[in-house]
Amino acid sequence: MTDPMVEKIQSHPKYRELRAKRNRLGLWLTVLMLVVYYGYVALIAFDKQFLAQPIGAGVTSLGIPIAMGVIVFTVLITGFYVRRANGEFDKLTQDILKDATQ
Repeated sequence: MTDPMVEKIQSHPKYRELRAKRNRLGLWLTVLMLVVYYGYVALIAFDKQFLAQPIGAGVTSLGIPIAMGVIVFTVLITGFYVRRANGEFDKLTQDILKDATQ
């Protein structure tokens, strides 16, 4: 036994659109994050000499800014997802709820 409101929402074309867009975006961002993160881990495992190269005359190696880049990339794709969720996905959700309650 299911709620008629749930059935109405699930059969709404904009709900299917919302699910497809959200899932597609989530998949792409997950793949990007895995490539970046495991790419860095692979560099650590297989090319230590590349990451150990000093930057300038200091003691900082190339691995430090690359690691910071991984962290910044994570923050950026999170911000990108939040912006899409608060904009496009919330608009679709509001449209679905408005149509479903009528």
